[in-house]
Amino acid sequence: MATIPGPLLLVGGGRMGEALLGGWLRQGLASGSATVIEPDPGRAAALTAQGLAVVPSAADLPPGFRARILVLAVKPQVMADVLPALPGHLAPGGLVLSIAAGKPLAVFEAAFGAVTPIVRVMPNTPAAIGRGISALFANPATDAANRALAERLMQAVGETLWLDAEAEMHAVTALSGGGPAYVCLLVEALAAAGERLGLAPELAMRLARATVAGSGALLESSDATAAALREAVTSPGGTTRAALDVLMPADGGTEAGLSGLVGEALVRAAERSRQLA
Repeated sequence: MATIPGPLLLVGGGRMGEALLGGWLRQGLASGSATVIEPDPGRAAALTAQGLAVVPSAADLPPGFRARILVLAVKPQVMADVLPALPGHLAPGGLVLSIAAGKPLAVFEAAFGAVTPIVRVMPNTPAAIGRGISALFANPATDAANRALAERLMQAVGETLWLDAEAEMHAVTALSGGGPAYVCLLVEALAAAGERLGLAPELAMRLARATVAGSGALLESSDATAAALREAVTSPGGTTRAALDVLMPADGGTEAGLSGLVGEALVRAAERSRQLA
């Protein structure tokens, strides 16, 4: 990360912004190379304690400040209020990186110009522990060097992959962007079901959390498919098979049981992503 050119300007020091900063700092980015725009006093104080320069708005940046890298980490609902003040603080040829869900490249090209290198990214919250996965898509003005720079920035918090079409961002947002929430809901559901079967709440939650976390680690470490790992646990006529008969009915296809419910949920999330665009 020491090779990343500065200065870097992060707009939004919320959870994802803080996770990105943590990853960059752990990888060797000098704190003096980064400036954060964060209006919340509590978050600003926490970032300042890490040796970062923090200002409440773009108007408070030092005179003549120009960022080589501008990372937009604010909620999409406030992007329209934030963007107008930023183009004047981007150095010529500087890279713009946006992690705002639903906001297409056209929004940022309108603000910064179509000749500006702009990369749209959809990360997810495991980035906070360096275990995220980010999907990237760049506009035509982004050359190989800036693509590599964007990838390097996001690899500080996990895996990266490039999309073939910007339209795929809606599905990525629905699947991996919201995915951690769905997995956490699964943990809640398992724990609640365990309680109904007579387990103490603390015991049920401990079992649920460890089971989901361990299963994720097994999936990551194994070359086997998810289906193969599922089948390895499922004995014919056994207890797991009895549960799976509810979750994936043999006569229901992909539209029934858990698969159908998850499919409907992702369709809803993708539709909302398109609305935000």
